[in-house]
Amino acid sequence: KVGGLGLVGAAGISGIGGFPFGGSVLARDAGDLDEDDLPTPFAAAFWRPPVLRPVNWEYDDSGRLVRQVYQVTARETAAKILPRHGPTVMWGYDGMVPGPTIKVARGVETVLRVRNKLPEQHPLFGHAFDLSTHLHGSASLPQYDGYADDLTHPHYYKDYYFPNWQPARTIWYHDHAVHYTAKNAYSGLAAQYHIHDRVERKLLPQGEFDVPLTITDALFDANGQLMYDDESQSGLYGDVILVNGRPWPTMKVKRRVYRFRILTASVSRSYRFQLGGGDPMHIVATDGGLVPRTQTVTQWRQSSAERYEVLIDFRNYRPGQRVVLGNLSNDNNRDYANTDKVMAFEVMGDVGAGEVDRSDPTWNRIPDTLTGSHVMGLSAAQAVKSRRLEFGRTGGEWTINDTTWSEVASSGFQKVVANPGLGDVEVWTLENKSGGWFHPVHIHLVDFRVLDRNGQPPEPWERGPKDTVYVGENETVRVVAQFGDRRRPKAQGRYMVHCHNLVHEDHDMMTQFAVGWKPGEVDDNDPIAAAPCQDDLLPPQVGVAPGRPEAPEAELDDGVVELDWDEPDDDGGTDITGYRVRAYAGGSVVANRLVGADEDLELRGLTPNRAYTFTVTAVNREGEGPQSPHSARVVVGDARTQGRRRRRGRPRARGRRPRPGARNVRRGRNIRVRFNEPVRRVNNRTVRVRRIGGRRVRARVTYNHRTERLRIDPRRPLARNSGYRVRLSSRIRDRSGNRLRPTTWRFWTGRRR
Repeated sequence: KVGGLGLVGAAGISGIGGFPFGGSVLARDAGDLDEDDLPTPFAAAFWRPPVLRPVNWEYDDSGRLVRQVYQVTARETAAKILPRHGPTVMWGYDGMVPGPTIKVARGVETVLRVRNKLPEQHPLFGHAFDLSTHLHGSASLPQYDGYADDLTHPHYYKDYYFPNWQPARTIWYHDHAVHYTAKNAYSGLAAQYHIHDRVERKLLPQGEFDVPLTITDALFDANGQLMYDDESQSGLYGDVILVNGRPWPTMKVKRRVYRFRILTASVSRSYRFQLGGGDPMHIVATDGGLVPRTQTVTQWRQSSAERYEVLIDFRNYRPGQRVVLGNLSNDNNRDYANTDKVMAFEVMGDVGAGEVDRSDPTWNRIPDTLTGSHVMGLSAAQAVKSRRLEFGRTGGEWTINDTTWSEVASSGFQKVVANPGLGDVEVWTLENKSGGWFHPVHIHLVDFRVLDRNGQPPEPWERGPKDTVYVGENETVRVVAQFGDRRRPKAQGRYMVHCHNLVHEDHDMMTQFAVGWKPGEVDDNDPIAAAPCQDDLLPPQVGVAPGRPEAPEAELDDGVVELDWDEPDDDGGTDITGYRVRAYAGGSVVANRLVGADEDLELRGLTPNRAYTFTVTAVNREGEGPQSPHSARVVVGDARTQGRRRRRGRPRARGRRPRPGARNVRRGRNIRVRFNEPVRRVNNRTVRVRRIGGRRVRARVTYNHRTERLRIDPRRPLARNSGYRVRLSSRIRDRSGNRLRPTTWRFWTGRRR
């Protein structure tokens, strides 16, 4: 069967548009696996890729987060896909297929360091295993856009800078190496990337109920390894459907509304999704973000690289019911026994693990009106120029306007198909005169609005901002876009446009356009030369940035602010080496100090009668973590700020603060504290001793639950005639789980001079 047409029917229309190679779509009937060795649909458990954590957080002088630094390493991995075979060797970011999801806030720049730790040649396919990482859907500068010939070789790395100024959206990062994009992406080099903003967070489900689905298909040889056969550069159509790298998985869901970010990352296959027997689904976002109004559909057509965000309401299904997300397919796919299935949802009961939190306002909400966007306000009347791009096959090569990428390369990368001015609005007509294949057309840099398809209004599901559009057999699609933004003059240069059937792209259906640049001019954003890859002499990554600490304690003593804080619960997988402390006044940073892991900090010389707050970030060998909440306000010179940190109704240690001669200190050997009720989580991480003006005292902490006494035994005797501070962390809990307010005592081991 060929995408809904019988083989006779496909051959019968072979004259339309000039089918290549004798009038049928050329792809294997199936891989080399025996039918009994194929996975059973819905037997695998659903898996969600982890969210990647930054290795560094950067703040400006006002304390605003401005940049997060991430790192991924492309390397070999072993994926368990086929239950009757051993692992399938694949190659992915951080050894995952798909790679880890990156989640960022709108307006926070990211730096993504991509390290190529792959072999020199692809072990299965034999080509040089170079990389070029494209963040698909990002308005990146050309040198960070994954230009096909901007290659990162094995044992090299490249830092990519992404602005993230666009509205909330689902985008994805994948390999884009010239002529081998299909094989590299097929090997596993793809992952989702989410930009969040306040509008989207308010309207749509988050966290557990915001679910990425990366859908691919694959062929396997008799040994259970990936098999690549594009049948004379026509297309690759696998007989196993994978969702997040798992074959036809089953996901357990609660009876509430879920948000699914559906990315089709298949090399060639397109899909026509349907839920159950035609149950309603609600399109709330397209490639470039939220649609103006929710579109309720029973099915939709989606090609490679397109993204749709869909709400599914599981409240109408009974507990224990299985709901199948199916694939009705489209013309000119190659379909097999189980490619009509994608995954299943198993609806849980309303108790236990299936209990629904009804305080979440999105649990039962299908919003009708979402938000407008700049691109959806564009019209053909605003265009300063119209252009036509024809997608076809010439002389055995896939072409755009009879041009191939090889011709672009032969021109020294000077040849362009269009050169809009910075900020120009243009209408592009995308034409596919063939009845023998479809083309998902991706235009880099821009979001566009679909104006019409064959003169008719766009399909309901594509009435939102797009960057990839399905141009079907004998279809002509008009789109309108604004090319760059005069407010961002740096975003100009050369960008690609191509078919996202990756087999077509590699052979050789790709060209380029230039924004605000003309051939022969100096290009500060040269996509190959401006930011080349670097030799990877970096140490191995052993962790990520530490977690977020709690707010520090700030105490005022004779005009000196003494700060104390707890270690974060998460050290990022490597030892914390220090802390960065910031003092704020009037909304700006007025002091910025880096101290060692075992040091206290005393701030002197602060302006009297001025209010200050303080934050702390933990530092390890990988970088700095997120900034803590601000401390309570301290006004230098105002003694009333002291002693405000104790919270009523929470447990606290009995008695006065320890002083020389008291039973809390016994000849400098140990310190004892008694609580007025039982507490939990008393250990070396929640009890800290520091020498005033000095380092932390290493000690063994023992808590006797029967006597409610805490004993602290320093590893070395306390110094005589010295001041010390004992701090009990807010992570200590009472029997009901309430937190102990951070409490601090000072004592001296001899008479204070």
